[in-house]
Amino acid sequence: MTGYNYDAFSPDNYNLASADGPEVGDKAPDFDLETHEGQACRLLDFEGECLVLELGSMTCPLFLTRQDSMEQIAQDFPNCSHAILYVREAHPGAEIPAHKTLEDKRSCASLLKTELDDPRTVLVDGVEGAAHLAYGSMPNAIYIIDREGTVRFKAPWNNAKTTRKALEAILAGKPATMKSYFKPAKPWVVMRTAKRAGKGSGKDFVHGLPRLIWNVLIKNNIRTFLK
Repeated sequence: MTGYNYDAFSPDNYNLASADGPEVGDKAPDFDLETHEGQACRLLDFEGECLVLELGSMTCPLFLTRQDSMEQIAQDFPNCSHAILYVREAHPGAEIPAHKTLEDKRSCASLLKTELDDPRTVLVDGVEGAAHLAYGSMPNAIYIIDREGTVRFKAPWNNAKTTRKALEAILAGKPATMKSYFKPAKPWVVMRTAKRAGKGSGKDFVHGLPRLIWNVLIKNNIRTFLK
């Protein structure tokens, strides 16, 4: 399979040189989505002072590395809504392959909810990922959106410590101007994720690792520092 739901990971599947999607101050795109249980909803129809929206999947070691910290943020800020937009599989394998149907995507989103027992709302868009593409198409981006539907904070790579600081600033009525540096996934989470995804996942990740280190860990953090 080629296109949005790729069968094998390659750095070429992502635009690692820039952060696409809405910028701070832009109107956040709204979408008709559904929860992992199939309940229809609108992305921007949320309760609380703002929406903390993280992009992720069961085969993304970055997302899984941040999960405990993001769950804690959800617990510490009950006056906000907290959601995961389930996107394409970052590192698909034989056990968790690329989504071929909407039901495939729903099943993976349900797996995230049940296996990880994440308290956040898990949202699913179409099998071709219209919402994911509109929000930049990265595997683990983070957005904080206010009640007016305006993006108040954005990071193409979620850094949970910075996300917490940004949320605190926004709730205090201040701009979230802090820089969000990329932090790599924990090695044991990478290995556990690849094993769970199945044959092919780990091999493809290792093959793309040199380019990921250069483009994401080094170049991305230099660009962030120079902003």
